[in-house]
Amino acid sequence: MAGRVRAAAAGLRNAGVVKGDRILVHSRNSNAMIETMWASWMIGAVWVPTNFRLTPPEVAHLAQSCGATAHIFEASFPAHAAAARDANPACRVALDMGADWERLAAGGEPLPDPVDVDRDDPAWFFYTSGTTGHPKAAILTHGQMAFVVTNHLCDLMPGTTEHDASLVVAPLSHGAGIHALTQVARGAVSILMSGEKLDCAEAFELIERHRVTNLFTVPTILTMLSRHEAVDRHDHASLRYVIYAGAPMYRADQVLALRKLGPVLVQYFGLGEVTGNITVLPPHLHSVEDDAAFPIGSCGYPRTGMEIAILDAAGVRQGADATGEICVRGPAVFAGYHANPEATAKAFAHGWFHTGDLGHLDARGFLYITGRQSDMYISGGSNVYPREIEEALLTHPAVAEACVLGVPHPKWGESGVAVLVLAGEVEDGALLAHLDGRLARYKWPARFVRWAELPKSGYGKVAKREVAQRLADLRLD
Repeated sequence: MAGRVRAAAAGLRNAGVVKGDRILVHSRNSNAMIETMWASWMIGAVWVPTNFRLTPPEVAHLAQSCGATAHIFEASFPAHAAAARDANPACRVALDMGADWERLAAGGEPLPDPVDVDRDDPAWFFYTSGTTGHPKAAILTHGQMAFVVTNHLCDLMPGTTEHDASLVVAPLSHGAGIHALTQVARGAVSILMSGEKLDCAEAFELIERHRVTNLFTVPTILTMLSRHEAVDRHDHASLRYVIYAGAPMYRADQVLALRKLGPVLVQYFGLGEVTGNITVLPPHLHSVEDDAAFPIGSCGYPRTGMEIAILDAAGVRQGADATGEICVRGPAVFAGYHANPEATAKAFAHGWFHTGDLGHLDARGFLYITGRQSDMYISGGSNVYPREIEEALLTHPAVAEACVLGVPHPKWGESGVAVLVLAGEVEDGALLAHLDGRLARYKWPARFVRWAELPKSGYGKVAKREVAQRLADLRLD
């Protein structure tokens, strides 16, 4: 791989790509995709991967907004490639991930030495998921990435060596790509799935065959793996660290995963802007039982070298158990948003990076996430946090998935609608009876809606904006 990367880097440089240029890459997981990352960095260019599930107009916006000098597209996405080229006049080099990339990687004189970069030089434009407006390009620097790789090895999977193996079950364009870098740093193998969609049976077969020791995933995928019958057919005793992040995990799903996989779960909290590097909850702090000695419901304590604060709207730091916005600072925090000084200034108000998540720290320093600021709604003058309701609904055996949103209400201002995916039949009255004693009545949903499935992003998160739009289209009374 090193030889192919050096040859491809020389080819890109000969085509006119220089230090600081952006290289847009649109591809499903593959060896070639990883090669584009290393080749970009060898010449000091900025790697700009996209979510391959985006539409052509969405990819075109990313190409235009980052001003990519080079586009590298998997050949099976011709419409995306054409849209990006039309939208981005800065593009001077357009390659397909097949024949063009193979020509660069397999031939020509290799780059003799990598281009010098500074710790503050940009390495990766990590596009946010774009929950409000267009996605923003978070600038990840070389020094930041070096810290994050070291921190992941320290806090998430200590003891990783060349004898370990990692299974890739998520897109390399985002968190899974960061995770893969930690494997490279220790000479551990990364194993790619054969298709773009999760195949739980294949995943467990690969875990058994390759004696996989770690994997990175998101709660929805971890739950799918834990519920699949293959978990009981294959030997997965080699697993030491099953790392999940991207969204808080519902307690009922967490318990199921612990029972099926054993004491191997590692949770972390972190946004793309902080490269997944805010908290950690290691295996020994996970528990099947609701024991007060364990921080049940917490996403962990601050990562090594990172600092967390709970701030109110005026930027005043709050004490233990007080709810406010989760803010963070330290060497894992990004350099700002590309070409967006207003968003950068807002994100760093009061000298901290503002995550947009609400939560509190307990007296021991464990962090608890209440929900997104944008998810909270006000019903009858009281703040309501959907995640708390979702957690309570998921303890009912008939509820497989739950998504709660606030919608306009003529009397209360807003009221809750719970969109459910069911594992069995259940009446509304039974659901409300289940919530009785678990939640104050003002938090109870005013309406239950049943869907066959919840829409999810390319990274497995429930797409609440799409849920809200579908609810609006239904014109609920």
